[in-house]
Amino acid sequence: MSSTSFQGTFIEQAEALILEHISNEQFGVSELADLMYMSRSNLLRKIKKETQLSASQFIRQIRLQKAMELLKETDLTVSEVSYQVGFGNNSYFIKCFRDLYGFSPGELKKGSIDIKKSDNQVEVEEIEPKEYHDATKVPVSGKIKVGGLVLLVTVLVVVLSIFFIKNKTEVTSDETDLNLQKSIAVLPFKNMSSDSTNFYFVNGLMESTLSNLQKIEDLRVVSRTSVEKYRNTNKTISEIAEELHVNYVVEGSGQRQGDEVLLHIQLIEAAKDAPVWTEQYNHKVVDVFTLQNDVAKKIADAIKATVTPAELAQIDKIPTKNMEAYDYYLQALEPYQEETKEGLEVAIPLFKKAVEKDPQFALAYSKLAISYYYLDIFQVEKHYTDEINNYADKALLYDSKLAESLIAKALYYIHNKEFRLAVPHLEKALEYNPNSSPVVQLLGDLYSRSIPNTEKYLKYALKGIQLDIAANDSVAKSYIYLHLSNALIQTGFRDEAEKYIELSLEENPQNLYAPYLKVFIEYAKDQNLEKATHALIREWKKDTSRLDIMQEVAKFYYFGENYDSAYYYYDKFIHQKTIRSLDIYPQENLKISKVYEQLGYKEQADAFYESYVSYCENDQSIYQPASMAMRYIHDGELELAIDELNKFAAKNHFQYWILLFLEKDPLMKNLQHHPEYEAVIKKIEKRFWENHEQLKQSLKDQNLI
Repeated sequence: MSSTSFQGTFIEQAEALILEHISNEQFGVSELADLMYMSRSNLLRKIKKETQLSASQFIRQIRLQKAMELLKETDLTVSEVSYQVGFGNNSYFIKCFRDLYGFSPGELKKGSIDIKKSDNQVEVEEIEPKEYHDATKVPVSGKIKVGGLVLLVTVLVVVLSIFFIKNKTEVTSDETDLNLQKSIAVLPFKNMSSDSTNFYFVNGLMESTLSNLQKIEDLRVVSRTSVEKYRNTNKTISEIAEELHVNYVVEGSGQRQGDEVLLHIQLIEAAKDAPVWTEQYNHKVVDVFTLQNDVAKKIADAIKATVTPAELAQIDKIPTKNMEAYDYYLQALEPYQEETKEGLEVAIPLFKKAVEKDPQFALAYSKLAISYYYLDIFQVEKHYTDEINNYADKALLYDSKLAESLIAKALYYIHNKEFRLAVPHLEKALEYNPNSSPVVQLLGDLYSRSIPNTEKYLKYALKGIQLDIAANDSVAKSYIYLHLSNALIQTGFRDEAEKYIELSLEENPQNLYAPYLKVFIEYAKDQNLEKATHALIREWKKDTSRLDIMQEVAKFYYFGENYDSAYYYYDKFIHQKTIRSLDIYPQENLKISKVYEQLGYKEQADAFYESYVSYCENDQSIYQPASMAMRYIHDGELELAIDELNKFAAKNHFQYWILLFLEKDPLMKNLQHHPEYEAVIKKIEKRFWENHEQLKQSLKDQNLI
């Protein structure tokens, strides 16, 4: 038994099993659950209750505690210890070790660290070196007390943040610490007015404070959705800060009395649970923007954040001089933020009243465009194209440097399927609002589906982790990990994708999409088509309205040339897609056509084929040559098909699924006897793995994998 700090029979049993399999990198939550004869969900709950850690954190901590023993008591190198305790990646081991103990395993091996361990904490004494710093001649010494559980910080955020510091390939520990010091959460302000209808106004003060701070690149500011759950919380500031992984929290309360605004606001340093800046404001309503801008600048100054002249200009902007217009805008925000059809339908008339009062109110125009975009999303027949375009153009006309104006115009292009035109607007929006999680998500989604580029998709998935992961609850974290896992498997990182899909399931075992992706990750590893098909069916039975799984099951049966079963699922899929008026998965119509043709439904087969031809001709993605090749194979024009596949072999950053499924398509049998077939398939495979290796080296250089 190791010298772990955990107590209790259950925990001791779990620890013993982990130690028994300590060198097995693949030993994780599922394996531990099996050995303890428990369901995965019960194990997760039990470990969380006993240790306040997630199951994977618990396993990792046992590994690291064993590593500490080996480093102290043996002559093994750091790399050998890393291997002995089940870390396949030495860099990841070093970072995890530093996060837990506050120093690297290398420092321990060099003898510059002396460990004195009591029951529940580690006292670390740094041995005074023989030499002093040249400049000051002050000896390097000091003591740090590290609680056994308190400093088990998820390494992911720290590691990924390295990738996104501009113009740097390395980040020192001092820089990383400084970045953490400048992390901040703005809690929902409390309405102190006796009139509850003034809630929207006080809420607007919080929104504006948050928005202004998000414009400062030197700060990490968590999103509004992440702090909303604390509106009526009984948790302490320290507890909130720990959950959000921030060092500062802003609290505020306000009220509106006639034409006056009273606002009390304070900036609290979480570690000391003490205000570092506090101020009481009493302003006329007409001066509310001066108040908001002053608050943001004083908070940034208190944290010692660098604010560039361009950022200062953005903060100092006044959205409107018409207070009636602003009042309508604030009233619209609450239903708008509900992110429902009903909420948008309430918000839109209020935004319209705002622009009636001020016809140059760019922020309100942008919200109108965004609202109409989300009313129309996924609809086959679009109703609001003109409204989205007109309001987005007006927003840009009156403020072309407003992030929301640029987002609105980008959404118009996405709505209109002019995806490449959306990208520069979103990139520019990110310049004006470096903390904008929605922009990062939109860019990630574009590079995932609409203008596929697996390298850029992975970049924005990693950026999303940096902005969001520590600031979210377990459900949101689960989806962020899911997103990253998807980006990793698309680029061929099977083991890493598996790791993050497990994290996704660990955070939220009820996540319906993580098991779905896990099926594909497992298929990528064993390429067992029958096993994957049955696994997909099990997932579909959990929710038979899932069109995504429905068409994947049909596709897998198609790959296995089981056309009867494929038809069963495709028929259900088409029926549901039709009655819901959804325009989704047009790239699958050739497979559907083939299935219908096999079963004698020629008329329907022809209709789906024509639809596929139209899709190919309008496709502007990197996959267009591959799609055209399949069309030509269907038509018996094999030379043209080979030409298109050769074109595709010159593309970069296409998805791993191409390698796994291209040759599974029954249509490819018609091409297999072509003399150039083997050569072109090898070219496609070679191109993918060249891209993969380049990306892998880039990520390794930055300690991201």
